[in-house]
Amino acid sequence: MKDFKFSNTGKKLTSSIIRELLKDVSIPGMISFGGGVPDPSTFPRYELSEITQKVIEEEFSYSLQYGPTEGDDVLKKAYIEYLKKNEGIKGLSTENLLITVGSQSALFLLSLVLLDKDSKYFVSKPVYLGAASAFSMRSTNHIDLPLSENGIDTELLEKKLAELASSGEIKNVKFIYVIPNFHNPAGVTLSLERRKKLLELADKYDLLIVEDDPYGDLRYEGEAIPSMFKMAGKDRVLLLKTFSKVLSPGMRLGFVIGHEEFIRKLVLAKQAVDLCSPSLTQRIAGRFLQKYDLKELLKPTIDMYRKKKDLMLEELKKNFSDMQGVHWTKPQGGLFIWLTLPEGFDTMEMMDYGKKNGILFIPGAAFSIGGGCDNSMRLSFCLPPEKDIVEGVKRLKQTVLEYGKEKGLL
Repeated sequence: MKDFKFSNTGKKLTSSIIRELLKDVSIPGMISFGGGVPDPSTFPRYELSEITQKVIEEEFSYSLQYGPTEGDDVLKKAYIEYLKKNEGIKGLSTENLLITVGSQSALFLLSLVLLDKDSKYFVSKPVYLGAASAFSMRSTNHIDLPLSENGIDTELLEKKLAELASSGEIKNVKFIYVIPNFHNPAGVTLSLERRKKLLELADKYDLLIVEDDPYGDLRYEGEAIPSMFKMAGKDRVLLLKTFSKVLSPGMRLGFVIGHEEFIRKLVLAKQAVDLCSPSLTQRIAGRFLQKYDLKELLKPTIDMYRKKKDLMLEELKKNFSDMQGVHWTKPQGGLFIWLTLPEGFDTMEMMDYGKKNGILFIPGAAFSIGGGCDNSMRLSFCLPPEKDIVEGVKRLKQTVLEYGKEKGLL
């Protein structure tokens, strides 16, 4: 059969560059600064193993059965207590939470219930590629907001919103999407001042803020900044959280926290998409939160990632400080550093040079819906051991020099 009659959406689907790069990780001698894959040594495998046995043997009638679309109340109640204790978020009920198959599922559900082909939405540039792929399946009418060390440009946001209001197009704007803590891919954090400004603008134009926070628990230095959800509440902000970076990505557990009416609409969409999230992993996670202090268990992980982050920053300085026009972000947490090369470099094209030298990275163009970021790349420091970080940055420098000289850029 030659003509499968794909839909317009089906025709636009392309493979994720990160998924493709994972195939190259297994090449002997290859060092990867690619995917944001947690270090497996951080998984609390013995604690989870003990809980899993009890959950399967003693709670099999729930854990091995279909579950409610909304999610397991045991996990929801435990997570509500976690948010109250660790983030000061109070007043939530189980009706304010939906448990999804990781954050990616939540992003896709959001696109289903919010976006039409003429809808507009604000994203950062660079943008998290999982959000970009989910949103652009429904609408490509994105509006980019450049990033600095303090997060998205709220002055430009204010200007753009005023223009949309004066042209009558503000009604088509559905949300402002932000990763406030240790941005993926840029590693930067939205300052308190800009969070307040963002909330002020959202109130003025009656807009929803989608606050995606996968990395907030992975802070290595500096003081934590209150979430916008805590500052403004469920009427203005929809908060996305996940266990993928702090407990286990294999459990595939994400959380959407918001107004009960909005959560109900997402539940209806989820019924059509995947019926329910896995009962087994939800119940295991729920019992885990009841028994253990996740924040306490994360301390060795944070120490490990802090050392790796500091080492990569040190090696970047050692190898690239003599190259004019090269700069990189200095994250206070999370998993990523954003490296920018001089104009004219194309990191997508440079990938083949990197593979030849045994180093993988994610080209900047992967983090743009409409193109751009060609001379940047995302570097992840969480998975490679320290000796590979040192060697990997050397290989990266070699790759940049080879490419730059061949293209007449150096």
